[in-house]
Amino acid sequence: MKILVKVLGGLLIGILTMGGIATLVTLPTMFLWNYVMPNLFGLPEITFLQALALNFLASILFKNNNSSDK
Repeated sequence: MKILVKVLGGLLIGILTMGGIATLVTLPTMFLWNYVMPNLFGLPEITFLQALALNFLASILFKNNNSSDK
C-alpha cells in the first residue's frame, strides 16, 4: 500500500510540474502575441490553449535532431 501511495504521489508531482512548465512557457507566448501581432499585422488575439498549441507546433517544426556522436 505504501508503494502505491509513493508511486501515485510521484505521478501527481510529475503531472503538476509538467503543467507548471507548460504554463510558464505558454503565458509569455500568449502575451507577446496579443501585444504585437494584432497591432502589427492585424491578426486576431489568441487564447491560452491556442498559445499552448502554437508552442507545441513550434517545438515540432524547430526541433534540433542532431543525434551524431562526436
